Amino acid sequence: MCGICGIFDFTGNTIDQEIIRRMKSAIVHRGPDGEGEFFDKEVGMGHRRLSIIDVGGGGQPIGNEDSSIQVVFNGEIYNFIELRRELQKCGHQFKTCSDTEVIVHAYEQWGISCVKRFNGMFAFALWDGNKRELFLARDHLGIKPLYYITLGNQFLFASEIKSLLQHKYCPREVDIDALAELFTFRYVPSPKTLFKNIMKLPPAHTLVVSRSGIRIERFWNWEPVERKEYNEPDLIEEYQALLEDAVKLQLRSDVPLGLFLSSGVDSGMLLAIMSKHNTKPVQTFTIGFEDGEKTNEVADAKILAQMFGADHYHQILGPSDYVSYYERYMWDLEEPVGNETAAAFYFVSKLTSQHVKVALTGQGADEPWAGYDRHKGAKFSGIYSQLPCLVTNSLASLISMVPGRMERLKRGVVSLSEPDMLTRLIKIYSFFSADMKGHLYTGTLKQAFEADHYGTRHTLSRLQKNVKHLDPLSQMLYIDTRANLPDDLLMVGDKTSMANSLESRVPFLDYRLVQFVESLPPELKLNGFNGKYLHKKAAEKWLPKNIVHRKKKGFANPIEDWFRVGMKNYVEECLLSNDSAVARYFNQDYIRQILSLDRSGKEQYRRQIYLLVSFELWHRKFISN
Repeated sequence: MCGICGIFDFTGNTIDQEIIRRMKSAIVHRGPDGEGEFFDKEVGMGHRRLSIIDVGGGGQPIGNEDSSIQVVFNGEIYNFIELRRELQKCGHQFKTCSDTEVIVHAYEQWGISCVKRFNGMFAFALWDGNKRELFLARDHLGIKPLYYITLGNQFLFASEIKSLLQHKYCPREVDIDALAELFTFRYVPSPKTLFKNIMKLPPAHTLVVSRSGIRIERFWNWEPVERKEYNEPDLIEEYQALLEDAVKLQLRSDVPLGLFLSSGVDSGMLLAIMSKHNTKPVQTFTIGFEDGEKTNEVADAKILAQMFGADHYHQILGPSDYVSYYERYMWDLEEPVGNETAAAFYFVSKLTSQHVKVALTGQGADEPWAGYDRHKGAKFSGIYSQLPCLVTNSLASLISMVPGRMERLKRGVVSLSEPDMLTRLIKIYSFFSADMKGHLYTGTLKQAFEADHYGTRHTLSRLQKNVKHLDPLSQMLYIDTRANLPDDLLMVGDKTSMANSLESRVPFLDYRLVQFVESLPPELKLNGFNGKYLHKKAAEKWLPKNIVHRKKKGFANPIEDWFRVGMKNYVEECLLSNDSAVARYFNQDYIRQILSLDRSGKEQYRRQIYLLVSFELWHRKFISN
C-alpha cells in the first residue's frame, strides 16, 4: 500500500522535479516508510511507500534489467508468488521478492493485457522508455483510487486529489454536473469528481498516455451468464473454497495483520478463516458510540472475538470526537458522500493502526449478495410496475403523507412506480426527490435540474448495457458493485485507512468471488426477503446460526440524534451561516424547513442533512480555502 504520482509532458519537455516532490509530500501519509522518484525527459514519477511485502528490498520505483521499464505501484498483487514462478520459467530474472517487480516482468511478457492476470487491488503507473508510453491501470473493482487531469501540455496522475492540487495550474472549481450527480446518487460516479476537470480512472480500466494522446480501455468485460442448472450443496462448497482461498491469499504479508470486526456474519466469516490459517491470535478491532445502545456492536463483537481466541480492542466515540475530526474529515476523503458512517471508518482505522499495519475488512459482501433493503424493492419492482397506475399512484401518495421516520420506505415506493428500470434505480439511490431538488437548488444548479431531471442516468447506462438480459435485481447488484461500491464505500475505506497509514484489504472482492456470485440465479442471493441467502448458508460452516442470521448493524451510529442535540450548533453553523458555500448553490430557507421537520420528528432527513454538511466541509477545505 502506497501513494503514487507523476507527470507526462506531451511536447517532450523535461519535468520539473520540484513539482513531483511537492506531489509526493501531499500524500506522505500513504507511505511514511520511504520514498522514491524517477525522471526520463518527458516523464516524472513519484512514490511514497508503506512497507508490507519485502520490507527491506521492495522500494520503488522498480525497473527491469536495463531500466527501460519503471513502475510505481499502490496496492497488492495477491497472486504474485504464482505469477513470479510462471515468469521465471519464461526466463525473467528477479532482483527483489516484492509483488511490485512482478508487474514489471508481467508487462514485458504479456504487454498491457498483464492486468487480466493480476488478482489484487492495484493502481499503478508504468513507464515504457522504449515506446515512450505511460501505462496506468486500476483494479477490477476500484479498490484503489487513481485520479488524473490534463493541464495544457501535461498529463498528471496521483493516488489522491490533493497531490494533483500541488500543481499551480490545477483548477479548484466545482463541477456543476458532478454536483447534480452527487445530490442524485450521494456520490460522484466515475469518471468524474466534484472538482472540474479532475477525473478518476474507472475500475477495471487501463489508460495509455503518449505524445499522440490518451487511450482508455476496459480490461475486465465480465458479463454474467446465469446458471440454469445447479445443486445448492455443491455451490455452497464451491463458494466456501473460493472464499477461503481468497482470505489465504490476502493473508500474505511481511508485517502483522488484523481485522475490522463487527457483530455480523461477514467479518465473522473472515475471523474464522483467519484463525484457522494464523499461527498467532488474530487481532480484532471494533468501535461503538455514546447513546448508540440499539446499534452498538461492541458487546457482540467481543463475544465473537472470544469465540475464536482473538486479541480484541474497542473504542467508544461521542459527538465531540466527530466535531473534532470534521475539521480534517474532507481533507482525508476529498470527495463528499452521503454516507453517514464514513467517519466511523477513520476511527476504527486509527485504533487499528496503533497495533498493525494491515487489516482485513468485510466490505464488499452486501453489493453482489443483495444485502441491502433496496435490493428487496428491486426484486419485486417488475411486478409492482405492472400494477395499474391508479393503484401505484394512490399508494405512493398515501405513503408520502405519513409523517415520521419512513424515509427509506417513501423513497422505495416512489421508485417502484417508475417503469424504466434505470430511472427507477436512480430514484432508489437518491435521498433528494425531484420535488425536494426543485425547492433546494438555486442558480446554475437549478437551471441544470430543470433542463433534465434525470440527465445523470447516462452515468450508469454504460454499466447497465452489459446486463440488460438479466432480471432487475441482478442488474441492480451488478451496477451497485461497480458504481456505488468503488465510488462510495471503497473510496471511503481507502482514504480513511490510508490517512492512518493503514492498509485495508477486502477478501469478498476477489474478482473470482464476484464472478461466482454474479453467475448465480437471483433466488440464491435474495430468497424471499432473506438477503445473502447462499452466503449465509456457507457461513454456517464457520459460525453458529444465531450469529449468521443476526440482524445487520454495520457501522450504524446515532448521528441522527447527535445532529439534533450534541452537534446542533455545528450543523447550523455549516448550513445556515451567510457566508457558507451552501448558500451559493442551495436555498437556505428550504434547508431551515428540512432541519425543523427533522428535529420535530415529523420527517427523517438525517441523510439529506449529512450530505449537505459534507458538501459544505468539502467546499471550505478545497474551494473557499
